[in-house]
Amino acid sequence: MKTVAVIFGSRSAEHDISIITAISAIIKPLEATKQYKVEPVYISKTGEWFWDDRLKEIALYQTGEIQQFMKKAPKVQLQLDGGLTLVKSSQFAGRKQYKKIDVVFPATHGTYGEDGALMGLLEMANVPYVGCDVPSSAIAMDKVLSRDVATVNDIPVPKYEYLYADTFAQKGPTIVKELSKSLKFPLFVKPASLGSSIGISKVESERELTNAIEVATHYDNKVIIEEAVQNLVEVTVPIIGNRNTPLKYALVEEPLSPEDGVFDFDTKYMNQGKGEGKKMGGSKVDGVSSGSQGYSRLPADIPKSLYDESLDVAGRIYRSVGCEGIARIDLLIDKKAKKVFFNEINPLPGSLYSHNWRASGVSNVELVTELVDLAETRWSEKQKLNTTFSTNFLKQF
Repeated sequence: MKTVAVIFGSRSAEHDISIITAISAIIKPLEATKQYKVEPVYISKTGEWFWDDRLKEIALYQTGEIQQFMKKAPKVQLQLDGGLTLVKSSQFAGRKQYKKIDVVFPATHGTYGEDGALMGLLEMANVPYVGCDVPSSAIAMDKVLSRDVATVNDIPVPKYEYLYADTFAQKGPTIVKELSKSLKFPLFVKPASLGSSIGISKVESERELTNAIEVATHYDNKVIIEEAVQNLVEVTVPIIGNRNTPLKYALVEEPLSPEDGVFDFDTKYMNQGKGEGKKMGGSKVDGVSSGSQGYSRLPADIPKSLYDESLDVAGRIYRSVGCEGIARIDLLIDKKAKKVFFNEINPLPGSLYSHNWRASGVSNVELVTELVDLAETRWSEKQKLNTTFSTNFLKQF
């Protein structure tokens, strides 16, 4: 039986969403296969690592008991010895527990995880892991870099500019004036490398633009400002596949937009897009699904030509960025102009967007199993590459 470490939490604004993804969408389905021994690895908001079976229990986090747990539980050490081994002190003095990991399944959303930071550690350990690699994760999580890649590959994106927090602090009024001339209101202001719609604002004036940039710089050192797409329909496309495998697409999904057109954190996760405070679910009534990020239409209610173009644009950006394993591609459609724009890539979809995959005929168990298989296949292929080189360079010193 293979041992899979599911790593979640971390020093991220999306910490709590990561817990839900890990427990509901990854750990439970993996255990249901009876093929894997699942080891939960939780990273606290302050960066401490813990490994214990109790970390699989959602009640531990809901009640706040996790704080007491962390005060008493031993912290985990990572042993990188041609692989990854978890190490922690046992209850018996002088003894330690060791667990060799066969595959890592990251469930860390946002900063210090989904952005490629965790993937770098796993590459150093030379252990198979699920999902995008270091370069594709970093590009996907940076809205500026991913738009640059899209532009180079002739994939349409809304007109945009970006700035750094220190530059804005030095000459904010001048920058706002310049942005107001180069871009057409209304505009969206977003932290460049954050997910879950945190720190995003829609603005209609220079004054609102200044305030929105100030908010965004509290979450990220880089901020993107882009023109709003007119006659907007938002859609999203989950994709599975490695670089050298055919891509598998879930349904093109249409999130049901709030009245102001802004999906903030509360809209997505707390109120399920309806302002009713409903819990996350997975039901479907009359084509409207309640998934991990609120209510949506499955499939999207758009003409076949735009549906097909959405799949095409999503697949092209997935390949262009070099995504592997799984990702979710968010798109913006001008339904009047009949044009599809790339918006952003989520290299670790919340709850893996399992509600969509189920509607597409892929069960939770099949989803996680296939992702583990893709991780191992990629790792095996990478072992064939030479990463060292013998020289006589040191002899000259």
